[in-house]
Amino acid sequence: MTNSALSALPDGVRLGVAPLSWVNDVLEDLGADIPLETCLKDASEVGYQGVELGRKFPRKAAVLGPLLKSYDLSLASGWYSGFLAERDVATDVAEVKEHAELLKALDVSVMVYGECGMMTPGSALDEPMTKRLRMPKGEITAYAARLTEFAKRLKGEHGLTLAYHHHLMMVAETFDEISTLFDKTGREVGLLLDTGHAAGGGFDYTKLIDRFGDRIVHIHLKDMRGAEMAKVRSNDLSFNTGVRNGMFTVPGDGVIDFAPLARFVRNLGYRGWMVVEAEQDPKKAPPRPAITRAFNHIINIFAAQRA
Repeated sequence: MTNSALSALPDGVRLGVAPLSWVNDVLEDLGADIPLETCLKDASEVGYQGVELGRKFPRKAAVLGPLLKSYDLSLASGWYSGFLAERDVATDVAEVKEHAELLKALDVSVMVYGECGMMTPGSALDEPMTKRLRMPKGEITAYAARLTEFAKRLKGEHGLTLAYHHHLMMVAETFDEISTLFDKTGREVGLLLDTGHAAGGGFDYTKLIDRFGDRIVHIHLKDMRGAEMAKVRSNDLSFNTGVRNGMFTVPGDGVIDFAPLARFVRNLGYRGWMVVEAEQDPKKAPPRPAITRAFNHIINIFAAQRA
């Protein structure tokens, strides 16, 4: 397919891809030998409009901007590891400044926030999944207030909307945890809908659309291999072991139905980025064929909704 296929998407909706199919941000041996240029070339030639940040990306706007432009790609967003679950707003406001300035300089409107506070000490993602720390109920209101204040500061000082990433092994993994938190945050806190992390957390992503659809500001299109996730849960494996074993994959290769998401985007007015994201071993799942299948799968679903 060529870029003409993108006409299947509603106006204002853009399709991007995360570099995790080529290079893992945490497991540095996965994709260590793959240059950034391969990722950008593949993404552009398959037809994607943009990418998210990854660990091999330059972090100077004067360098990254022209590099992306040379591949006709935009920057969709970038992950920020926040610690508001255990520290004050002022510290995170200071920590995020350089990252936020990079995003804004490259015309990004949404910043992905991943809560890394209250994670199991040590290498948290190498711990068994049942060892995840849970936020005490008595602390959620204060945490929500800090998130809201941080989101206000992010918007006021950098013009960026906070997209909160519900995530396995973090304090908002289950539907109930996400709901409890978002019922207490101000509307300044946007929601990142991640289809794969919802499935991995034991619930259908459509529950988040039904409950918080008007707060979704960014979307990660991730699929899940049900049999591999079942092994992770039944054997109490770690998140990183699950990634190595292939619990996540690109849309169309797993058990998730993306048609309801297409209906949400088309009918309820979502405007923004949808980003294909699959944390996989590139030696087991060659990146270019995988992201090509994902591109075709998503475009075909949107085309069918339009018909």
